[in-house]
Amino acid sequence: MELENTLHLELKDGKLTIEMLPDLAPNHVARIKELVREEFYNGLKFHRVIDGFMAQTGCPDGTGMGGSGTKQDAEFSEEPHVKGICSMARAQSPNSADSQFFICLDDAPHLDGQYTVWGRVVEGLDLIDNIKKGAAYSGSVEDPDTIVKMIVAADE
Repeated sequence: MELENTLHLELKDGKLTIEMLPDLAPNHVARIKELVREEFYNGLKFHRVIDGFMAQTGCPDGTGMGGSGTKQDAEFSEEPHVKGICSMARAQSPNSADSQFFICLDDAPHLDGQYTVWGRVVEGLDLIDNIKKGAAYSGSVEDPDTIVKMIVAADE
């Protein structure tokens, strides 16, 4: 695994290793690395977590309404949304992804081809199951877990 395209995401229970997929989403991977190197994600909440579906983070105000201010054009692929896939959250417009992303907690084939897949958890997959879950429908989390630290492996 290439260190420049590997992220370490530290949670309260340990560290995930995410293999970034620049062949699928080169612009999103470049932007995520830029944000990680600016320490943008450190301390951000998993503001929306739905058991058996996904855990979403990347909103600087913790509400799901914010971002970094730089939207990315969609880079959809045929990569399936299975447990451990990292994909960009977006609004209704396909080209509205910014800094928010989600990690699939289970297979979610209804998302395939509609969201930009940019990475996959390759170590620590069991840790995503420990992220504090939110309300059944909305996924809103009271006192949510956070990203302790996120770093590009090449920078360690």
